[in-house]
Amino acid sequence: MTEALLAALFVLVLASFIGFEVINKVPPTLHTPLMSGSNAISGISVIGAILAAGEKNTSLSVILGLIAVILAMVNVVGGFLVTDRMLQMFKKKEVKA
Repeated sequence: MTEALLAALFVLVLASFIGFEVINKVPPTLHTPLMSGSNAISGISVIGAILAAGEKNTSLSVILGLIAVILAMVNVVGGFLVTDRMLQMFKKKEVKA
């Protein structure tokens, strides 16, 4: 195992633990605005995944880039659907006459 791979794995594990702790501390009233912000960040991940897949260094990088694009797009679309659904809960119901 190379030193760079070990460092990257360490950063991934540390970021996972910190992210989990931060998300657990968010009150429900802030969930929707934070989710909208995280969707924008996920959009940046889509661009990075497209760039990684487009370099075509190896077929493995293209396959992993394609998987990254698909997963990031699922995250973006799902996040916006959940945000829209939560915002619909706060709209007033129309009264039919």
